[in-house]
Amino acid sequence: MHPVPSPRFTSLAAHRPFLYYVSARGFSEFSYQVGTVAVGWQVYALTHSAFDLGMVGLVQFVPSALLVFAAGHVADRYDRQRVAQICQFVQALTAAFLAWGTFAGWLSLAQIFIAMAIFGMATAFESPAAAAMLPGVAPEGMMQKSTSVATAAWQIATIGGPALGGLAYAAAPGVPYAVMAGFWLLSGALNGSIKVNRTLAAAEPPTLASLFAGVGFIRRNPAILGTISLDLFAVLLGGATALLPIYARDILHTEPWGLGVLRSAPAVGALLMSAVLARHAISRRAGIRMFQAVIVFGLATIVFALSRSIALSILALGIMGAADTVSVVIRIALVQLSTPDAMRGRVGSVNYLFVNASNQLGEFESGMTAALFGAMPAALLGGLATIAVTLLWMKLFPTLRDVERLDEAME
Repeated sequence: MHPVPSPRFTSLAAHRPFLYYVSARGFSEFSYQVGTVAVGWQVYALTHSAFDLGMVGLVQFVPSALLVFAAGHVADRYDRQRVAQICQFVQALTAAFLAWGTFAGWLSLAQIFIAMAIFGMATAFESPAAAAMLPGVAPEGMMQKSTSVATAAWQIATIGGPALGGLAYAAAPGVPYAVMAGFWLLSGALNGSIKVNRTLAAAEPPTLASLFAGVGFIRRNPAILGTISLDLFAVLLGGATALLPIYARDILHTEPWGLGVLRSAPAVGALLMSAVLARHAISRRAGIRMFQAVIVFGLATIVFALSRSIALSILALGIMGAADTVSVVIRIALVQLSTPDAMRGRVGSVNYLFVNASNQLGEFESGMTAALFGAMPAALLGGLATIAVTLLWMKLFPTLRDVERLDEAME
């Protein structure tokens, strides 16, 4: 006998706006993850410089940080679906430029950095707009289930994208950029197929108060401020992903496929943890569990820093991804699901700024530290600093530490 599918899951799978939304975000994330491997390997092959690897993250972060508050206002005032679609088409054209230049052999480091800056600007507008669309495409009464499925789709892209990027780069350095262009075009087409009824706020000139309303909302909620700032500093200090090309090539002595596997390992751990949390929800002491998870993240970073075995390195990266997923679950519960729709774009833009800063400035910080001290000391110091910051945040944000139940925050 075959199990009868849950009516709730069946209604979710049959809901076209949600399916188009998940597919569009999945292909967009696939493109981004393919690019992380292709750009990292190409830049290091061109320059053999940890400084230049760090600059990849910085040139993406600076323009996105400058635009993020305007992007949140745009997401709340205009059609979020069209905003995301335009951004995906811009990224597709930029990826096609990288493919053309790489195949023809004239692409320079400066041109790569310009392309990364364009990706940063497009993502600054795409991310808050797309994230704020989720409540509108989810079937009524199925927000939590929709969030879980969307997160799983994102993790699948995060797993498969780096592996595909490594294999595509091994075929030819221009191939991954062509794949990225195709995926972003498909993502934009899927976004255009979404039909969502949403009442737009009356268009009015942006004011400082409206632009920074998301900041005020977060400041008034210390638990939210604590969780997103902890995530910022933990990944900023402990993120070793910018050093993966150095580890893959010079320490673990592997090929581009190995870099793809290393890039995928955190997402594999995150996907496994997502499955665990789907069956065994965090029912008590959620705040303490988050702090414990970040400490585990720091310890796993230390193990990765000292590892000379690719198997141990993959395991450590997987544990880092699993631990990080706990903070993602709590952040979703405390931020997106408790935010009014009229402010989701602006609050989401602030959250995006924190997350983006942790990832891209973390790459810059790791690259700078590695240039000064070497890759292994940089990763080791990052892991130790993550643990130190976590202990400090437990003292600074007792409201977050005392959060008991996530389901209460979701209601």
